[in-house]
Amino acid sequence: MEKVKITAVSYLNTKPLLYGLLQSELASQVDLSLDIPSVCAQKLLNQEADLGLVPVAILPELETPYIVSDFCIGAEGAVATVCIFSHCPIDEIETIYLDYHSRTSVELTKILLKNHWKVHPKLISATPGYESEVKGKTAALIIGDRAMGLHKIYPFCYDLGQAWKDYCGLPFVFALWVSNKPLKADFITAFNSALKSGIEGISQLSFLIPSPNPDFDLHNYFAHHINYHFESKKKAALTRFLNEMNHVIQPTLKESLQIV
Repeated sequence: MEKVKITAVSYLNTKPLLYGLLQSELASQVDLSLDIPSVCAQKLLNQEADLGLVPVAILPELETPYIVSDFCIGAEGAVATVCIFSHCPIDEIETIYLDYHSRTSVELTKILLKNHWKVHPKLISATPGYESEVKGKTAALIIGDRAMGLHKIYPFCYDLGQAWKDYCGLPFVFALWVSNKPLKADFITAFNSALKSGIEGISQLSFLIPSPNPDFDLHNYFAHHINYHFESKKKAALTRFLNEMNHVIQPTLKESLQIV
C-alpha cells in the first residue's frame, strides 16, 4: 500500500500530535517529514506531500484545500512563541524584522500593527541571524522554539495570540492539517483518533522532552498556551483572519469552515 506523504511543522508544539500519530497503527502507513512552516506550505503547494500541518496563510493558494482534522495548532490567548520582541514600547518601534519561517505570523503582524496597535513601523523580511538586530528602536517578530525564554531577555514582549484576542475577541489558528486532495474516510477517522490520543498523553510526553530553555515551562506551554482543538470559534477566527488578508475563500474551504 502506498504511504500517505505527510509534512509537519518541526516545532515542539506539534510533538503531542506527532506523538499520537507515531504511537498509532498509522505509523507504518505514513511517510513523515518535519520542516519549518514555510517549507511545509511549499511542499503541499508543489504536490510533494498529500497532507500537511501547514500555516493557515497558505490556504487561499491551494486550489482545493481540504481541512481533514479536528485538531490544529491554535491559541485561546497568549501563545508564548509568536511574539514581537523589543527594547522599547510598540508605539516607539521604528523597524521590525519579520521571521522568515512562517507567512501566517507575518500577515498577523501586519494586521495587528495596522488595526490594533495603529502604528506603521518599517517592516523588513528577515534572514538567518536577524535576532541580533534587535536593539534600540529595532524589534523582531520571532516564532517557534527560538522564541522560548526570550521574554526574560527583552523588556518588551508582544504576544500575537493575546494581541489578536484583544483585537477581535477570538482565538487564533496558526496551523491546520490540510490535504490537497480527498483522503479516505477510514484514514481520516484513524488519523483524528491518533492525534486525540497524543493530546491526551501530554503529561507523559512532557517528561520525555526536555525544554530547550530552563526559563520555559514546556508542560505549561503544551497544556495552557497551545490549544489543539479546531472548534467553531477557531473556524470563525480563521475566517476572519483570511478575510482581513483580503483573500477569497474557495468552495472546499468554505465547506470545511461551514461558511454559507
